[in-house]
Amino acid sequence: MKFIAEIDIMPLKALLDPQGKAVTSSLKNLDLAEIENVRIGKHITLEIDADSKETASAKVEEACKKLLANQIMESFEFSLKEA
Repeated sequence: MKFIAEIDIMPLKALLDPQGKAVTSSLKNLDLAEIENVRIGKHITLEIDADSKETASAKVEEACKKLLANQIMESFEFSLKEA
């Protein structure tokens, strides 16, 4: 079975997000001061070939923990659906 994982990786809320700060500042310069607290992360889409949704989920979790997300600075969430 093929599954598609949609992964969102974001900086931890307790940490400063320099990219987000820069975008927030630029938005103010564009007269969009109503937009605040911008946080910038990554969105990753993967295809997984697995026997079950549970197996696919475990593989995505492992990929996030070992490679895709720096758990010291980032958190991740993902969703799975059949392809």
